[in-house]
Amino acid sequence: MTLAPVSSFSTGVPSNPDLPLTPQPSPGRGSVPFDLPGVYVGTAEYAEGPTGCTVVHVPAGARTAVDARGGAVGMSGGYDFNHAICFAGGSVYGLAAAAGVSEELLARRGNQVRWDELQLVSGAVIYDFSARDNAVHPDAELGRAALRAAREGEFPVGRCGAGIGATAGKIDFGRAEYTGQGAAFGVFGSVKVLVATVINSVGVVVGRDGEILRGNYHSGEGARRHPSVDYAELADAPAVMGNTTLTVMVTNVSLTDRDFAQVARQVHSSMHRGIQPFHTSTDGDVLFALTTDEVELEGLKPAGFGALASEVAWDAILSGVE
Repeated sequence: MTLAPVSSFSTGVPSNPDLPLTPQPSPGRGSVPFDLPGVYVGTAEYAEGPTGCTVVHVPAGARTAVDARGGAVGMSGGYDFNHAICFAGGSVYGLAAAAGVSEELLARRGNQVRWDELQLVSGAVIYDFSARDNAVHPDAELGRAALRAAREGEFPVGRCGAGIGATAGKIDFGRAEYTGQGAAFGVFGSVKVLVATVINSVGVVVGRDGEILRGNYHSGEGARRHPSVDYAELADAPAVMGNTTLTVMVTNVSLTDRDFAQVARQVHSSMHRGIQPFHTSTDGDVLFALTTDEVELEGLKPAGFGALASEVAWDAILSGVE
C-alpha cells in the first residue's frame, strides 16, 4: 500500500486526552511459533492511531546486550539485565508504554520494592506519526495491556503491536509503504534463537535475491526503486525524519558478556542486507539481545553463532513484509 504525502501537521490534532481510548488486542495476520520456555510476547493497540506496542516478557529475567545505532535513537532503560522489553509507536511519547509495563510488573510482585524484587524494563520507540493526522500514542495503559496479553511461544507478526503504523522506503513520504513487525525462529542442535523486528526504516526492504520487496514505490513507474537512485536525484533535498528499526533477539546460549555484546553487534550489522540503507542519521535502530543462559556452545564459536543468528534476523525482516 502506498501512502499519501505528509508535508506538515495541522495544529489541534487529537491526542490521547481527546479520545475515549481503550486498548485493543493486536493479533496481526498470524504468529511465528518459538520454543523458548519462559519467554512471553504480548501486543496491544489503539486503533484510533493506529499505534501500538509489543512486549517481550521474561519473568525470570535475562542478561541483555544492547546495540543502538543511527542518529535518532529513542530508548529508555538500556539495562544489561531485563525482565521485559517494550517496543512502541508514538516516538518519544510512546516511551510511556514501557513505564506501564514496569508498573504492571510491580503490581504483580505485590508492590515489593526490595533490591532483589525490582523488575527491569527497557523500551524503544518508532516514529509512526508520518502516516496519520493525529497524535495518539502508546501510553502506560497500553503497555500494561500488552503485558497482560502476553502468551508463551507465539510472536504475532504483520501490522500489529509496535509495527501497526510502521512504514519503509521513506526517501519521500509519498513513496513509503506499510510494513509491520516480523519474527523468525531457528534451532541449531541445542542452540535456539528467536529474532523479531519492527521495520520503520528510511531504507527499503530487500529480499535474498536482491529484489526490493517494500518501500520507495514510484507510482508513475509502477515499480520500487533502490534508494541510491533517488539519493542521486535528491542530493540537495532535506532529510526525511522519523525512521527506526527495533529488534529483539532471544537465545538460550550462554556467552561471556563480551562475546554476547559482540554477537549482538554482528547480528545488528548483518541486517543491512535486508534493509538498505540502514543506521542512517535519521534512523534510531536498536537491538536488544537477551539470553536465558541455558546451553553452552559446543563445536561452534561465537562468531559462527552470530552468523546463524544473522540469517534468522534476515528471515525476521522478510516475515515483516509478507
